Amino acid sequence: MISETILISSLDALPQAAAQVRAAMHGHSIICFEGEMGAGKTTFIKALCQSLGVPDDISSPTFSLVNEYRDAENQPIYHFDFYRMNDVREAEGIGALEYFDSGYLCLIEWPSRVEALLPPERLVITLTVTGPSSRELKIEN
Repeated sequence: MISETILISSLDALPQAAAQVRAAMHGHSIICFEGEMGAGKTTFIKALCQSLGVPDDISSPTFSLVNEYRDAENQPIYHFDFYRMNDVREAEGIGALEYFDSGYLCLIEWPSRVEALLPPERLVITLTVTGPSSRELKIEN
């Protein structure tokens, strides 16, 4: 099991932190983002997608449940937000298992809401608020 902690002092430090997470992602297609409301999960995912060459605006798929982006190599990236998910069957209904099994990058906010559907092989990133614009990011697999 790997475990790494990255201290993010401000929004200006996000690109460097995203590069470190990219390195840790090698071989993982399921990336779960944990953290309280307002911890910066979507903000960090924006920085990560930008580092992967996504030209689109990255926004939280709070109501659509999933957004699809394309990276610099035109490969799909799926961004999920399961915060409003009341039942795992809702995730099954949008084809979450097919997305998770696709081999393409799946970035998942509020993964605990669909824990039963997630494969055991995944990277977990936990964001903790440490100040007004500072965060601690912990990577575990």
